[in-house]
Amino acid sequence: MSAMTDIDGARLAVVTNRLQSIARSMMNTVLRTGRSGVLNSARDFSCCILTGRDELLAAADSLPIHVMSGPDLMARVMRELHDDIAPGDAFLHNSPYLGNSHAADHSFLVPVFDDEGAHRFTVVVKAHQADCGNSVPTTYMATAADVYEEGALIFPCVRVQRDYRDIADVLRMCEVRIRVPDQWRGDYLAAMGAARIGERKLRELAADVGWDTLDELAEQWFDYSERRMRGAIGRLGGGSVEVTSHHDAFPGLPEGLDLRIQVSVDAAEEMIEVDLTDNPDCQPCGLNLTESTSRTAAMVGVFNGLHDDVPLNSGAFRRLRIVLRENCVVGIPRHPASCSVATTNVADRVACGVQRALAELSEGAGQAEVGYVIPPADGVISGHDERGPFVNQIFLGIGGGAGSPYADGWFTAAHVGNAGLTLLDSVEMDEARFPIRVHARALLPDSEGAGEHRGAPGALVEFGPVGGPMTLMYAQDGYETPALGARGGEAGGVARVWKIGTDGARTELDPVAQLWLDDGERVLSHTCGGGGYGPPPARDPERVAHDVREGWITGERAREVYGVALDADGKVDAVTTEALRAQAEEAGR
Repeated sequence: MSAMTDIDGARLAVVTNRLQSIARSMMNTVLRTGRSGVLNSARDFSCCILTGRDELLAAADSLPIHVMSGPDLMARVMRELHDDIAPGDAFLHNSPYLGNSHAADHSFLVPVFDDEGAHRFTVVVKAHQADCGNSVPTTYMATAADVYEEGALIFPCVRVQRDYRDIADVLRMCEVRIRVPDQWRGDYLAAMGAARIGERKLRELAADVGWDTLDELAEQWFDYSERRMRGAIGRLGGGSVEVTSHHDAFPGLPEGLDLRIQVSVDAAEEMIEVDLTDNPDCQPCGLNLTESTSRTAAMVGVFNGLHDDVPLNSGAFRRLRIVLRENCVVGIPRHPASCSVATTNVADRVACGVQRALAELSEGAGQAEVGYVIPPADGVISGHDERGPFVNQIFLGIGGGAGSPYADGWFTAAHVGNAGLTLLDSVEMDEARFPIRVHARALLPDSEGAGEHRGAPGALVEFGPVGGPMTLMYAQDGYETPALGARGGEAGGVARVWKIGTDGARTELDPVAQLWLDDGERVLSHTCGGGGYGPPPARDPERVAHDVREGWITGERAREVYGVALDADGKVDAVTTEALRAQAEEAGR
């Protein structure tokens, strides 16, 4: 292959797939070499490639909340803060005020140069940390009134390697402040190794096709992606709608948080605008979004709602306009607002609101809402055993996925910003790594949002420490305001949490807590179900019968909510079902 001005579609497909394979090689490196369970079990990390102009080029299977916006902002900051970047440099960036998601996401940026010393690409590895130096052992300091109370180490694009060698002063700072320094050092090596693999493979690709050809390919890839996005938007039809969402009461927000999300589709211009400016200022807690998570949350909702095969890159993003304002809880935060929980709770409300708005605007578009986070089953555990201190986030149970125009909700959607790309922990692995025992994990019957396409049910998880005490920190939303349905679909089940004493007594707990558990005590976590899409009586009776057979819903719910009667063998009673649905239709008129 040689540099040329006219590159055909086949060559474009080959090279862009090779770029994606480079990003996947980086992902595979983190997965196989990361030390913490957050990385090597749950897969809470992302890898991507940007052009030298800070445009997202390839992200493979990265988490949308990590990469749709943020890497571009951080790469720009890298160039603005450092006018002497050179081959062999690497930068650690986790500042929520300069483009990163939240302080727990340590992002590693490596600029890639050609043989003439020109900056051609930037590779980014973003790795969620089990501990980031917060004042208490958690990645999510939900109750922090500001960044000072939060306590995380903040690195505003700090150089950590020069000429391919570690700058030991910076690494020692992390090892002194982070509770599990060996674990952090292992994760640092995994992320840096992945970034260097991306750098090497990009240079190998450039040796095959030429740097200038890669630049031409990138522009063609962006143009192609923009055309795909224009077509997807054009099929929506135009219009504007405002939806509201309510985050439940939270430390520092006793009344919760009301959000207004304005979504406008200009079919003629083939442009989607999401306006988040009409919302409260930054709040005295960790819920504030960063600029990157505000933008990304809106973008996640758009991509989820299009149901079209649009490549995820800066070309497609040209057709999106996300309107933010400074000092806004869903905008651009001002220091020292805490953004500790910026990737989840309020971000989920924005993303789910956008995809629900698209469902209202256009039949066959949008989705219902995904079950909300962060339940105790996904909390951060910490303590000591004979092996030493431990701090880690577990991923034992998650909210249910949303119903869509074409499919039921995904059981392992995790949360809307992760798009099902994080993984549930293995019970056996968690019990081997940490002094805990998982007593139960199952789906919760009748917790799905009913609909023509139902939401996925929530999960039941019961677990506790073994051999000594531990702490558990969690920040659950969706215990009062559930994941809503769309176009006649119903809401999913709400979240609940209980503490079970050594005597078996059960006490309901607050949805946000730093919980102390003694040996033999347990926590019982019920996670949110996902919302349904379309009216429940429109659901195929055979699918309802299947859900009953699988134990996901009861026969009583099938009859009362879906209007489906089953005989003694669990098969659809067609005559009674027809009568039940006729009665429901008559009552609804």
